[in-house]
Amino acid sequence: MDANLIVFIILAVVAVGSALGMLLNKNAVYSALFLILNFATVAVLYIILGAPFIAMTQVTVYAGAIMVLFLFVIMLLGAEELAGATKIDWQKPAAVVLGVLLLAELIVVIFFRETVFAEFAELTDFGSPAQIGRVLFNEYLLPFEITAFLLLAAMIGAIVIARRVRQSPSKRES
Repeated sequence: MDANLIVFIILAVVAVGSALGMLLNKNAVYSALFLILNFATVAVLYIILGAPFIAMTQVTVYAGAIMVLFLFVIMLLGAEELAGATKIDWQKPAAVVLGVLLLAELIVVIFFRETVFAEFAELTDFGSPAQIGRVLFNEYLLPFEITAFLLLAAMIGAIVIARRVRQSPSKRES
């Protein structure tokens, strides 16, 4: 085993452990902190893959901005402790099937690595900002623009809903 595989296995164990800690913890703040650890681990995996720009974006956007937003919402709503949840019958079989699929994927990646990643060896600028920009604005321009308009519509909708809630009942009738 080479050093990259050992580091990958350690990071994979930390990522899965932090994901399980996030899911199994009843305290929402601790779950959010486990999610930050998971995001950081995934960012290190991106660095190992040779995509530092995506790793920095992962840390900045998700572990930084999104998690701060989650923590503010958790604190404002006062939902630190999770109430008892009802169990859904299909969740355990679906989790077992997905776990088996993940294990099969892990076996393929570990033992058949040369054949799976052979085509990535030719990509010299994989994950660089220039390559991401070329792909995003050439091949995926229309979906990018549609996503931008969807986010704009969602933001306007949230503002409209928030303004209606703030108005007093006497102002709505007039």
